[in-house]
Amino acid sequence: MSSKNIIVGVPKEIYGGEMRVALVPKMISSLKRLGQDIVIEKGAGNRAFFSDEEYEQAGAGVAPNAAQLYAEADIIVKINPPQENMDEEKHEVEMMKQGCTYIGFLNPTKKPDVIRRMIEKTITGFDMEYMPRIARAQSMDILSSMSSIAGYRAVIIAAQYLGKFFPLMMTAAGTIPPVRVMILGAGVAGLQAIATARRLGASVEAFDVRPAVREQIESLGAKCIGLDAIETVETIGGYTKRVSDEFLESEREIIDSRIVHHDVVITTAKAFGENAPVLITDGMVRRMKKGAVIVDIAADQGGNCELTVAGKNIEKYGITICGVINLPATFPVDGSILYSKNMTNFITNLYKTKDGTFDFEDEITRSTCITYQGKIVNKAIKKTIQKEE
Repeated sequence: MSSKNIIVGVPKEIYGGEMRVALVPKMISSLKRLGQDIVIEKGAGNRAFFSDEEYEQAGAGVAPNAAQLYAEADIIVKINPPQENMDEEKHEVEMMKQGCTYIGFLNPTKKPDVIRRMIEKTITGFDMEYMPRIARAQSMDILSSMSSIAGYRAVIIAAQYLGKFFPLMMTAAGTIPPVRVMILGAGVAGLQAIATARRLGASVEAFDVRPAVREQIESLGAKCIGLDAIETVETIGGYTKRVSDEFLESEREIIDSRIVHHDVVITTAKAFGENAPVLITDGMVRRMKKGAVIVDIAADQGGNCELTVAGKNIEKYGITICGVINLPATFPVDGSILYSKNMTNFITNLYKTKDGTFDFEDEITRSTCITYQGKIVNKAIKKTIQKEE
């Protein structure tokens, strides 16, 4: 391995239930063409069915453990934010080289301690969650790729727990009407949920406050319900933001009038950097059809349903409420492939300068960088963390 090459390290994901890997063997050659060497921790791809032998055949090295990988790597490529590694009895940031670069998710507003650790070690941290919603960044947009998986899986989970057929069934014993599904939020996850539910034969309605998505909803064969947006619902970067209490109450009124007619409700509404809005109250759940199912994709941000418990399926008033988390990990093969492709495109863009320095004039680089040279360079994150201190 050439000493002049940058070493990209891919550790095994240690977050509970995570089965994906940040880089798959197929992407190794693309990174090597950039003059980068790849080292993967032993067994890192096993849960996604990518063996160490496949990585070696693709030209990657294999480190025997996390400690050695972190000690060697100039760039760490991960999925989940750094955390305590129980096998090594050290925090993952503690094992990283002084001044290295981290690329992955950081969840800085919820994990400020990780950011502080990175500052102490002058680690340059890039958070893929902050990818700007611009055309040039679409091939690097991991959130969209993973949201598409989540939307698909949510419908499969709903079908698993619902005691009915999804499609119209005409049998000798009589005709069974199609399941009625309501999707709250028509972003990437919501649109995929609509498409999947429709493919299974359900009758689908979708709720969203953005007039621009009406055509997308209807093109997938669903009915669009909502209200005219009376305030801005998106950030400058194109992400959904928290709305006023008055606007939220108007949303709930419309949802309340429709939710009683549906067998399945899939919620996908998230607010960037904040807790998810509560769109379904205890009272709404109480009035739903017995046996109905709610699949809350926003459970990891507090949930769109007031009764959601993250990571658990509960039953209340005869309604099953699935507080699903990390759905992309349940499809580790395709989840890893999509994540890896997005990541490779990002790294290619990040290291496009001849001298290997970061181009902060580039909107993608500037938007995703959280820490640099021992400082928090994202103004919103800096303000949040300083407020907590």
